[in-house]
Amino acid sequence: MLAPGPRTTVQDTGRPGWAGIGVTRSGAADRPSAALANRLVGNPGSAAVLEVTAGGLRVRAGRALLVALTGAPAPTDVDGRAAPWNAPLPLPAGAVLTLGTPSAGLRSYLAVRGGIDVPEVLGSRSTDTLSGLGPAPLRAGDRLPVGPPGADQPVVDVAPVAPPGRPVVLRVLPGPRRDWLAPEAWAALTTAEWTVAPASDRVGLRLAGPALVRAREGELASEGLVPGALQVPPDGAPVLFLVDHPVTGGYPVLAVVVTDDLPAAGQVRPGDVLRFRA
Repeated sequence: MLAPGPRTTVQDTGRPGWAGIGVTRSGAADRPSAALANRLVGNPGSAAVLEVTAGGLRVRAGRALLVALTGAPAPTDVDGRAAPWNAPLPLPAGAVLTLGTPSAGLRSYLAVRGGIDVPEVLGSRSTDTLSGLGPAPLRAGDRLPVGPPGADQPVVDVAPVAPPGRPVVLRVLPGPRRDWLAPEAWAALTTAEWTVAPASDRVGLRLAGPALVRAREGELASEGLVPGALQVPPDGAPVLFLVDHPVTGGYPVLAVVVTDDLPAAGQVRPGDVLRFRA
């Protein structure tokens, strides 16, 4: 690892089933992109990849490797020569792969044939940025082990991937505490434009827009949370929880983003505009 960019972590499909002891699933924020990267190099979908936030990655291959890049597209080169996206990419031993800043989206994925072979914690190699489980975010000088290649060979030369749409529109279902918000809060949520605030990360997106007014005073006892929950703190500015969300929370959940739309939420960045559709 020559340079990790703003933040690069190891991610796989996460560690489901541990919420009872306070551990969230975590895993890749854009799972379809991570799965595609693995498919392009012949890995199982559960293999660990690198999740690169806002580009800036520079890595050197310690030996000849087969890699693939997916997710938020960024200018990319290998030893100064332009490299493709959404396609298998051979890296000779000693070659340096460099990613620039994505023109759209936030998170890019780098899969290596054989997978990133860091130790598992509770059955996953994912970095959970909230609890600190899994490997630490990568730093310059880190050396990453690569596992042995599996029996399956890559069978895709290039994958057609549509560019992300703007603004991002996320479908929502009513949350379990919609009655804690004023009737007009639902209309405001599903008609207004929401701007992603700078204080956003893999835990959740803080959203700026019209204040969502409560209908009830007081506070709830802590309740379970799921990815996609839209929680409304007392200031009326909603928080959309992502893959590293806490497993419980005490603010009312007005709505929940449908699971199929969460990868798109994982690709928005500060300053982007979101809309919610009932």
